[in-house]
Amino acid sequence: MIVNNYVAMRAVAMRAADPLSPQMVLTLHAALTEGTLDDPADAGRLQRIDDHRVSVTTHDGMVVHTPPPAAELERRMEELCRFANATNTGAPAGNAHPYIPPIVRSIITHFMIGYDHPFADGNGRTARAVFYWSMLHHGYGLAEFLSISKILREAPGKYGDSYQHTEDDEGDLTYFILHQLRTILRALDDLDAYISRRRAETAALRAGLERAAEQFNARQTQLLEWIDREDVLELSARLVANRYRVTTQTARNDLGLLESLGLLRRGTTRRPITWTVASDYSARLTVLARPATEKGREQG
Repeated sequence: MIVNNYVAMRAVAMRAADPLSPQMVLTLHAALTEGTLDDPADAGRLQRIDDHRVSVTTHDGMVVHTPPPAAELERRMEELCRFANATNTGAPAGNAHPYIPPIVRSIITHFMIGYDHPFADGNGRTARAVFYWSMLHHGYGLAEFLSISKILREAPGKYGDSYQHTEDDEGDLTYFILHQLRTILRALDDLDAYISRRRAETAALRAGLERAAEQFNARQTQLLEWIDREDVLELSARLVANRYRVTTQTARNDLGLLESLGLLRRGTTRRPITWTVASDYSARLTVLARPATEKGREQG
């Protein structure tokens, strides 16, 4: 499922400038649900009249939402796409609709896919993918890096309640919109915190690299900086040799040195031999870069 989400998000980012179409929604659903459905034929298709129509139930089986009939799904999907593609000035060409802020339009688009429940399964995942498309389409580029699903998984009851309150109050979307806005704000806070942590870690690592210059030659220092800068996860002697224009044996010696210091882990395959970056790479490098007197005090 993680791979499916990644593939779908890449597709969303690549097609953010395109208008939403029923076929795009079906393609996203197929990507998100590949290998996860009871019937693989359900991937990328709307429910049909002769299908058992899905409904939204509680854990104990009580039906809390009955979606529209399958016969209406194709028309409703086309109408939803027209709504999602409306311009920021408030209306598709030839129609007079009130102005809707782009972020609210994205949230409503999310809601409607969940409300219509057009697929046998994977409706929530598809709704969130289309929400990300809408945000990117309307210029909210940072949305690509927001982890909305993580927050919804932590409090699924509140997410479900926002749907239920909307339906109980004659379709008043205020409940769902406010819930999603709060979720977006929290996701932004989480992103800010992550960026701050990464900045602090990078600053500490760069300082460590400067102090560690005496332990490594220039090429090895460049290799360490590359691993940090580009989040390199796996290395081979050939890759390093080509990058730094040295012999394969020299590259193997460099990688062996980093392995001996605990910065890399040798893989199990023999041909080609590969090394993976240690999960505690930054912490180990920081310790290596400390003055010997400071290390001695810690060990004592």
